[in-house]
Amino acid sequence: MNDELGSKEAIKRWDKYAELISTSYGENGDIHREIFLNPALFSLMGSVENKKVLDAGCGEGYLSRMLAKAGASVTGVDYSQNMITIAKSKSPEELKINFHHGNCEDLSFLQNESYDLIVSNMVIHDLSDYEMAIHEMYRLLVDGGTFIFSILHPCFVTPGSGWVKSDTGEKLYWKVDNYFYEGTYNQNFPIDQEEKFLIFHRTLSSYVNTIVRTGFQINEMIEPKPSAEMLEKYPSFEEDFRCSDFLVFKLRK
Repeated sequence: MNDELGSKEAIKRWDKYAELISTSYGENGDIHREIFLNPALFSLMGSVENKKVLDAGCGEGYLSRMLAKAGASVTGVDYSQNMITIAKSKSPEELKINFHHGNCEDLSFLQNESYDLIVSNMVIHDLSDYEMAIHEMYRLLVDGGTFIFSILHPCFVTPGSGWVKSDTGEKLYWKVDNYFYEGTYNQNFPIDQEEKFLIFHRTLSSYVNTIVRTGFQINEMIEPKPSAEMLEKYPSFEEDFRCSDFLVFKLRK
């Protein structure tokens, strides 16, 4: 754990592993996005046809492409220049997605009240100044607009959390530690490599209080679980009924 590391270090690591991450993604993103996050996000979004949508922290652009194919007018931004380069190269011109290099903590190059819907998929916990980012999302939404974002579950995915196993390797229970610590720690999500990704941990109350103070209303929260269809395809994920890895918010301006 380290309180001194900030967004610059996080960006450096995402730039370094952008190509490796991209190669691990299919049409629906990685396996966690396919099983948990995409179903939750799209159930909260409803129809996006003819809506102006911002993919805030778009990465290699898979979600931007899914949204564009569903009929949305999509803008994608990411603080990793390498990710934006990959997103542009992987996205057909006919989808007409506008990709920009930009940090969600400061999107001043985008105009106020420009979007009907903003989606930020596994991004807010990658930002040093998450409060400023949430304020930016509020600024960019039209009145009555929707902001949906997913994060690692702050109650269960913490510095020092993980499975406690028996001598034979059986997963006995999920250990949570350092919940009230707010700062950075290293995590091997979304891919396991020698240099880990930088995660900014906050408590659930910090997220909720920031959301409310910004002016958003919380419409719904989802702690995604695998569907029966996904369990049939990926049976090893049955363990995710024991503890939630992700939390998804739907907010209204």
